[in-house]
Amino acid sequence: MLYSFLRVVIRILVLIINGNTHYLHQERLPKGNYILIGPHRTWFDPILFALGASPKKFSFMAKKELFKNPILKWILDHANAFPVDRDHPGPSAIKHPVKILRKSELSLILFPSGTRHSEELKSGAALISQLAGVPLVPTVYQGPLSFKRLFSRKKITVAFGEPIYIDRKRKLNDEYQKVIEKQMQTAFDALDFAVNPEFKYVDISKKKS
Repeated sequence: MLYSFLRVVIRILVLIINGNTHYLHQERLPKGNYILIGPHRTWFDPILFALGASPKKFSFMAKKELFKNPILKWILDHANAFPVDRDHPGPSAIKHPVKILRKSELSLILFPSGTRHSEELKSGAALISQLAGVPLVPTVYQGPLSFKRLFSRKKITVAFGEPIYIDRKRKLNDEYQKVIEKQMQTAFDALDFAVNPEFKYVDISKKKS
């Protein structure tokens, strides 16, 4: 399967390019399917999330524009990615990942903020988790924020948190959603602090502007 082949190739490339990658608390990863969630800090953090949680295989959301290129579409399809219209997501943005989590061996990597340049936590992760009956696993990335900086061999850390279980019997209204969002943000902050108490994320796209 292409996914397994790509994972081996990417692991070797990360070793050659950086060689200073560390994965913390892998023992916290649940058995069965789950959703890895985290703040989206760079375009390659989902790749490192997936490497850290290996041998588990994952599905990914990707913006639909990427699927317009036939070569890239073929790679994304075989890497278990599926298209999402970020401007008008529609019901399939929830139904499709729920189906994957329920009826396959694939887990899911999802960024609640949606994009790398947003800090707002949205409701999709909690809803997918509740409907699929799988936990959310908070995950953070600390390290270089551009591909060029990976070559500096600066330390990369991916840390996994304790699973968050969504009550399937409780209505996911605004009040409960805020409780879950607070749990997620608290978990991200705690993981970041544990890795590096002085860590502060700076969006390099905003820094340049």
